[in-house]
Amino acid sequence: MTSPRWSYYCTASLLIAYLCVPLSHGADPASSTWAYKHQARPAVPNVQQKPWVHNPVDAFVLSRLEQAGLKPTPAAQKIVLLRRVTYDLTGLLPTTAECADFLHDNRPDAYERVVDRLLASNRFGERWAQHWLDVVRYAETEGYKMDRLRPEAFRYRDYVIRAFNSDMPYSRFLSQQIAGDETEPTNPDAIVATGFWRLHMEESNGDNYRRIRQDILDDNTDTFASAVLGLTFSCARCHDHKFDPISQRDYYRLQAFVSPMIQRDTIPLGTAQELADYAAKQAAWELATRKLRDEIELLTAEHARAIFEELLPALDADTQKALRTPLTERTPLQSQVAALAEKQVLIRQSRAYRRLTPDKRAHYDNLNRQLAEFDTMKPAKLPMAMSVGDVGTDVPATHLLGGGNFLRPRDEVQAGFPSAMGDFNVAVVATPSSTGRRTALARWLFQPGHPLTGRVIANRLWQEYFGEGIVGTPNDFGNMGEKATHPALLDYLASELADSGWKLKSLHRLIVTSNTYRQSSLTDANPTEDRAERIDPDNDLIWHSQLRRRDAESLHDITLQVSGRLNERMFGLSSLPELPAPVNESRSAWYPDAREEDRYRRAIYITARRNLALPLLAAFDAPDRSASCPTRSTTISAPQSLVMLNSKFTLDQARRLAEQLTQSCGSDLSALVRDAYQATYSREPAPQELAAALRFLARQAQVARSSPVMIKGAEGRPPASPAVIDFCHALMNAVEFMYVE
Repeated sequence: MTSPRWSYYCTASLLIAYLCVPLSHGADPASSTWAYKHQARPAVPNVQQKPWVHNPVDAFVLSRLEQAGLKPTPAAQKIVLLRRVTYDLTGLLPTTAECADFLHDNRPDAYERVVDRLLASNRFGERWAQHWLDVVRYAETEGYKMDRLRPEAFRYRDYVIRAFNSDMPYSRFLSQQIAGDETEPTNPDAIVATGFWRLHMEESNGDNYRRIRQDILDDNTDTFASAVLGLTFSCARCHDHKFDPISQRDYYRLQAFVSPMIQRDTIPLGTAQELADYAAKQAAWELATRKLRDEIELLTAEHARAIFEELLPALDADTQKALRTPLTERTPLQSQVAALAEKQVLIRQSRAYRRLTPDKRAHYDNLNRQLAEFDTMKPAKLPMAMSVGDVGTDVPATHLLGGGNFLRPRDEVQAGFPSAMGDFNVAVVATPSSTGRRTALARWLFQPGHPLTGRVIANRLWQEYFGEGIVGTPNDFGNMGEKATHPALLDYLASELADSGWKLKSLHRLIVTSNTYRQSSLTDANPTEDRAERIDPDNDLIWHSQLRRRDAESLHDITLQVSGRLNERMFGLSSLPELPAPVNESRSAWYPDAREEDRYRRAIYITARRNLALPLLAAFDAPDRSASCPTRSTTISAPQSLVMLNSKFTLDQARRLAEQLTQSCGSDLSALVRDAYQATYSREPAPQELAAALRFLARQAQVARSSPVMIKGAEGRPPASPAVIDFCHALMNAVEFMYVE
């Protein structure tokens, strides 16, 4: 959750600072924050309340508390802790069996066993992939007005889930995304991983592809810097950074690492044998069908050329020249520009069939029927990757741009690392087909003592567990970001991560097994509450746990979970759930999946479109995917209540839960209430809650008798009464369902 101080004052602070700092000068390196200094392992502090320290995390937190004259809050109740850690590690609710097992497990390491089980669950990767996808602004469409679908984008999402589940070292995880095509060219996963560079918005039906290329380069440079380095590099695009020791030259030197990239969408994925078999069968099919295909192409060739000539004048002069230049004679820059523009050209030319006369259309269709007779020769389609590579070993020049404008090139710059972070000797070594620049960039991130790589990812993990990072602005570790509340702790976490071989699960385990994480959110249990509220109302010192609302994806998933409808199938094409009737009028609307069960997969698998989001997700602050989202807003608004109370989705799930309870409990309403509480809140109702629920059911039943209605049960289940449905619906709208203590 964003700090109130930042929310209220950032605009005024930025304006004042902007007016006070000369435009032409970068920040003084001597005044830069600790984040630019080489990271080293700090000593674990000595504390007075040693029995409270379960692991070093507690020592760092307790040291600050003792300096302030404060004490930590006692541990949360077991069931509260189980719900909390299950949410944080999987996004779901603990099952009834898991609750019973934990409550009856009196072994000293019972909680650690739960943590290990959750870390080993496939649900872990689905939960934590969503956090990463937020940061890299993952979407399956291009954005802008057309918002065209990227049909292979889902493979990148699946890659991230698999990487987190397998505990892939963070060093390899980043390296594959940055330069997998160079470092592991025969590994299909590494090729898919380079989709990291393809998540930008793209105006593929634009009119100036030199500008579009530069927009993509800027977006990728900015996102890499904020997501991986935690720095606002975009501030240096037009002039030296006004607050941090980042010059405009640094910006374009960093951009030069990625300026040779070119998009690749037709790389088949498979083993060496699969690729060889595919190539052999494809070659045989092409040989057998060459005459037919040439004849088909000849029929539309004239119209395709006409379409090309009609489109060309609408494009900028550089793009026109690039498209007219023969493929083998293009400069690297022309190859990049032409590759971007040709997507629009091919879409337009695909409509050439419409220009054929009726007799030629008939001939065209007949030829295609003949071509289809050779389908048995065609190899089975291999999956394709949305990926990148370099345009070659010759690189397009990267210039420092006046005002960030590609039409105002100034000095040419070479690839290089930001000078404020110190000297790192990482050589760029070209391969036969690539510049090797991105490999050098990936290697630089994991040089010993690198000031930011470990700190930034450790801070992101901490933020998801505590509601706010040790640095409250996770994409900005610079001078205008929030100061670290526990810089030594963050350095310790980063050191632990590096020493573990960059295994993230070890860091997760360290954090969630600490007594700091296990504290209660009930502040009145803290013996120093009055003093703490007075000197640390924002809980910067972490003297208690935070009450947190579940994020949009978790609310979606647990609503399906309690109804018994959650489809846990992993990976593959994205889910297309049913849309509310008004949303179906949108040009970006989709038809729901033909198989009903496919509509009820976890939210991470719902198609991620930039111009349309599922209303429940949008209402509960899911990001718009146009830019990196380091911290989600947590708003309270009327649409949230309306979507939970009135949407067909939540009403359907309440009915499903009511049917299950009616089937298992029959007319025993006390048992029904207890089971409903267990399903939604993971606990038994208190006596007064049970009594209130029974009164509610009786009152609702009395109302229903005046106009008796029984809702037909689904899939052979007995029908549920409107009273029971209303009761289940009420439970799913309560704070206890939507929040985590």
